[in-house]
Parts: sequence; structure tokens; C-alpha cells
Amino acid sequence: MTRRAIVNKLMFALCGLAAFLTVSTLFLILAYLVYNGGTSISLDFFTKLPGPSGHPGGMANAILGSAEIIFFAAVIGLPIGFFSGIYLAESADPWLPAIVRYTADLLNGVPSIVIGIVVWTVMVVPLHHFSALAGGVALSLMLIPITARSTERFLLQVPRELREGALALGADKWRTTATVIVPAARRGIVTGMILGIARISGETAPLLFTSLNNEYWSAGFKEPTASLPVMIYTHAVSPYADWHRQAWAAGLVLLGLVLVGNITARMVLTQGAKRS
Repeated sequence: MTRRAIVNKLMFALCGLAAFLTVSTLFLILAYLVYNGGTSISLDFFTKLPGPSGHPGGMANAILGSAEIIFFAAVIGLPIGFFSGIYLAESADPWLPAIVRYTADLLNGVPSIVIGIVVWTVMVVPLHHFSALAGGVALSLMLIPITARSTERFLLQVPRELREGALALGADKWRTTATVIVPAARRGIVTGMILGIARISGETAPLLFTSLNNEYWSAGFKEPTASLPVMIYTHAVSPYADWHRQAWAAGLVLLGLVLVGNITARMVLTQGAKRS
């Protein structure tokens, strides 16, 4: 018993240490961003355009551009991923869902820079210009497998009795899925979508090949568009100290948006579990 107690305390201490390192890493990054970029956060940062060294201005165009690109990615990627997840969870075919599932897992593991090069080849080169739409397409290719797999996982967690009960009452399969299964898993599905959007919002490599950048307001979704990740990159590699501070501030804003998305997803999922 003494040996078991010692081993139990030792393993519990190791798990606690691992949890502490995980949490402290996040707070260390957040503290570093606040220390280096907190002084550059102001109203001008959210309302003005970037300026030259000595007058750095703000990143209003990058914030709006990121929102525009993510909007296109969500409009394209979320419906495709959602219906793909329904197919994976509800299809009775023994082979095709396995192929689709394996393909989604492979797509989820493709480096983002490769996706950017592919979209650059099939969209930017034929159209002869960078655009927010091309950036949205690139990010949507990353969002589709995330949404599909999370949707499938939450649909499979719906109790089998609900399916059997709906079918016993005379509902066919598509009506059972649309009116019983999906509503029962809606909070989990929405959570997966929010986490997927938070996942793609910080990607830089695909946008370097698709939306590129713009120091001014974008003239439309078919024109080069600024984004926070790309602006962080361009300001971080510059030789100017004030631009470095702007990059830290942009990183802080981007991390804050990602944290808000993750917290919102956890709240949605927790409220759904409590109601259940």
C-alpha cells in the first residue's frame, strides 16, 4: 500500500506539473505580447491606416481585411464541411465514407503554405491579381476538414435511441437527420465551427500567396487585401523599432480574438451540456 501511495502521488505530481507548464506557456506568451505591444494599443490602432516609420498609424485596414477574408472562408468552408460531416456520420456505405474521412484527415495535415501555393496557381495566376476571395478560398480548404470531422464526431454522439425512435414513428432517414439528429447536436456542431474559424484566423502562409497585402483600404474583394497575420509578418521583419511594437500589438489583438472565439465555443458547449 505504501508503494502504491508513493507511485500514485508521484504520477499525480507529474500530471500536475505538465498541466502547469501547459497553462503557464499560454500566460507567458500573453504576458510577453502585453509587455511589448500593450503600449501601442490605442483608438488609432483600430481606426487609422498604417503609416511610415515614426508615424506608424494603425492597422484598421488589416483588421477589416482579416474579417473579410475569414467571412469568405466561412461562407465557402462551413457549409461544405457541415454537409460532409453529416454524410460521414449518417451514410450506410461501408467504403466511400472511409475514403472521404481519410481524405479529410490528409487535407487537415497538408501544410498551409502548400495550400497557398495551390490556390495561387489555380486562382491568382489565371486572374492575374491577388484578392481577398483567393485568400478566403485558401483558408476554406483548411476549414472544410476541421468542420467535417467535428460535425461527424458530435453527430455520432447523439444517442442511437433518438434515431430509432424517429424511424419507428415513420420518418425517413433525411427527415430524421434534419429534424432530430442535427438539432440534438447543434451546440457541438456550432462549437466545432467556431474553433475551426479561430484555427484559421492566424494563418499567414496561405495569405502571402493569395491576398498578399495592401497598405490602404481594399478596393474590393477582387483586389489585394491586408490582413493581421501578414501585417504582423511584414512589420516584424522590418528594421524599425516602432513597426516592431506595432507587430506585437497586432499579435496581441489577434491572440485576443482567438481567445474570445475559444471561450465562446466552450461556453456554448458547456451550456448545452448543462441543459442536457
